Amino acid sequence: MNDQPRLAQTFAEVEDALLSRWPETRMEPSLDRIRVFTDLLGDPQRTYPVIHLTGTNGKTSTSRMIDTLLRALELRTGRFTSPHVERMNERISLDGEPLTDEQFVTAFNDVAPYIELVDAQQPHPLSFFETVVAMAYAAFADAPVDVAVVEVGLGGTWDATNVADAAVAVVLPVAVDHAHLLGDDPVTIAGEKAGIIKPGSIAVVAEQLPDVADVVRDRAQDVGAPLVREGVDFGVVTRSPAVGGQLVSIQTPRARYDDLFLPLYGAHQAQNAAVALTAVEAFLGSEPLEAEIVHGAFAEVTSPGRLEVIRRSPTIVLDAAHNPHGAEATAAALEDSFQFEPLIGVIGVMADKDHEGVLAAFEPHLAHVVCTQNSTPRALPADQLAVTAREIYGDDRVTVEPFLPDAIDKAAALAEEGSGSSMGAGAVLVTGSVVTVGEARHLLGGPK
Repeated sequence: MNDQPRLAQTFAEVEDALLSRWPETRMEPSLDRIRVFTDLLGDPQRTYPVIHLTGTNGKTSTSRMIDTLLRALELRTGRFTSPHVERMNERISLDGEPLTDEQFVTAFNDVAPYIELVDAQQPHPLSFFETVVAMAYAAFADAPVDVAVVEVGLGGTWDATNVADAAVAVVLPVAVDHAHLLGDDPVTIAGEKAGIIKPGSIAVVAEQLPDVADVVRDRAQDVGAPLVREGVDFGVVTRSPAVGGQLVSIQTPRARYDDLFLPLYGAHQAQNAAVALTAVEAFLGSEPLEAEIVHGAFAEVTSPGRLEVIRRSPTIVLDAAHNPHGAEATAAALEDSFQFEPLIGVIGVMADKDHEGVLAAFEPHLAHVVCTQNSTPRALPADQLAVTAREIYGDDRVTVEPFLPDAIDKAAALAEEGSGSSMGAGAVLVTGSVVTVGEARHLLGGPK
């Protein structure tokens, strides 16, 4: 009898194998399984330094900025982010590029022989997320990388990524999300997220609510981690909208960097840039970075599905905001950087999210909302979303189109009908979920 697991031959087989495991939305507060798994793999996460990011919003954009800066400094990078926008292999990147399908299959096959060993030892089998984390850590060791940029999946303390000990622990703004798993107030959530700060870490912390800042400060003091705080030690000095993005000046603990062009929109992305630059400085522990390198790196930054203009005539913008905090930042950025009139929303959310808060945050900015749903079982049905939308927007400003392509077509028609009546032009905002945005991006033929 052959006891060896059959290795995957195709990307689709890997997807099927991973998706057959516990989903990311199912959390059991333990690092036991992932520790056993990485131990069997030789603890690959200890073979390179890690910049670890947590927070409610901004992790993916900030991790992409950090990655771009590090590569501009000629360091070899691995990056782990979640969730993916369109395809699963986006979660694991080497040198700024997602693993190819072939590399993803290899990464899975490298860890596959150990999966059943862990499953047999533990009360619960390895989850989807734990397996992908181990794939990433092993792939980074195999490359090998000079530094890994790792975004938590959920929370911090009990997140599978936290088997790595951060050289730099980045805490982005903390708000309420995943309340059923992490708690329903920012202070409780902050306690979970601050768990990525370890002895030996430098903590780089974005501006927080006062109570949240206290929790993070206390954690840093408890483990002896130096604390570098936005608004105290670093921050955005000036920012102004520019064609295709914004110009930003940033003060870090080591230098001031003026007139950086950032091809992303909104004050929140400028703040993410300040955090990213400070995190890289903290990681290197050196003199200020060369201004020319910083300018060049930030000019190359991309963040798919984050206020991404995917089409013109009418303009269609994709944004993965999926909680009230993110929606408020997106709405402010739209007002700051664009003159759309009317702006039509296409909103599809997950059933476990605060859809009322998301709808309310966008209400002052949307002339009309088309309620839809993505293709996953977790999606809130469009007609249920519409019940809440009508309470907030009124019957006349709400349309229901459960099929996402129809929803986008309807919104585009409404945007075009309303154009020409004012100084602005009509546009469509697709938002509410990373999955909704990913499916829209695929439909509309977005770039890699």
